[in-house]
Amino acid sequence: MTENSVRSRLKTLSLAFAFWTLLAVSYAVSAVISATTEGHPASWFRSLSWYLLDFYLWMALTPLVSWLGRLGAHGWRRFWMLHVPCGIAIAGVQSAAMLSLYWWWLGPSPRSNITTFAGFLNDEAVFQFHLGLLIYWLLLVVLRGMVSQRSLKDERLRNSQLEAQLAQSQLQALRMQLQPHFLFNTLNAISALALADPPQARLMIARLSDFLRLTLEERHAQQVPLSREMQFLECYLGIQQVRFQDRLVTHMDVAGDTVNASVPSLILQPLVENALRHGLLAKTGRGNLYISTRRDGGQLRLRVDDDGLGLPKTGHQEGIGLSNTRARLQALFGETATMDLTGMINGGTRVELRFPFVEGVA
Repeated sequence: MTENSVRSRLKTLSLAFAFWTLLAVSYAVSAVISATTEGHPASWFRSLSWYLLDFYLWMALTPLVSWLGRLGAHGWRRFWMLHVPCGIAIAGVQSAAMLSLYWWWLGPSPRSNITTFAGFLNDEAVFQFHLGLLIYWLLLVVLRGMVSQRSLKDERLRNSQLEAQLAQSQLQALRMQLQPHFLFNTLNAISALALADPPQARLMIARLSDFLRLTLEERHAQQVPLSREMQFLECYLGIQQVRFQDRLVTHMDVAGDTVNASVPSLILQPLVENALRHGLLAKTGRGNLYISTRRDGGQLRLRVDDDGLGLPKTGHQEGIGLSNTRARLQALFGETATMDLTGMINGGTRVELRFPFVEGVA
């Protein structure tokens, strides 16, 4: 038995002892005041002893009643078949034990004409048995109510844990969708360079290896510090720099108060990939990519701009990368996160993410 379980059991026993003692004292006070009011002064000691013996016996029987309650919890027929005879038996045993102990300890009352144990039983047994039956059923109801409340609480906890696990699995699945998508595009680029420029193909393979190593190190993390996310992005841009050569110029503007912010892992890579594929790849001249981070009150703002071809006039449909990013933000932050995709006046496209600023990985 662990130390925590011992402490929990001692706490439970202490609370039970305090409850039954307080109940006995309150009944004793009520009995003495009632007797005094009616002109029949009662002994405080005998009255308190009566109720302490009565309720302490019920305290000792509580585990048995609780166990019987669990046995009879499966179906009403079983409930009544078990508890009707058990209630009668336990009430009878408790009443007999209580009256016997009381008589053995205190004997006959000086104010009563009853001088024998048989007379005492004849005078008190029926009332005490009836009270015992009532206490048994009340105790059973209270104990079953406590068990039901605890079961409901445990069920809610299990449900919340299952919901969290489901959300985590969904996030992991969304995150894993990015990697095959990214790998497919990168391997295509390496394949194109393998014959045309083997040294550049080897360089791209080396940088791809570095990127995959970083990804595997954080494969179970749904959120990482922004500084770590920028390492991922720099590694990814190193791969793309081989592909674009001098046709790509990258501008990083990371605010100092955002480097420790918690962000979804690989949240920037699909945005940058989208800008490169749909904005800069078909551009004939040099393309510029701008990546900035800012803290805006209680929110973190991540922005990726390009000066490429911009959004098509016929309308833009989100691909795997953008739709995946939107789904991850929704799963992690709900309505507190937004992703806006807009065309800029001078050409190019802007993608801006906003979600709660939290310092350190959650």
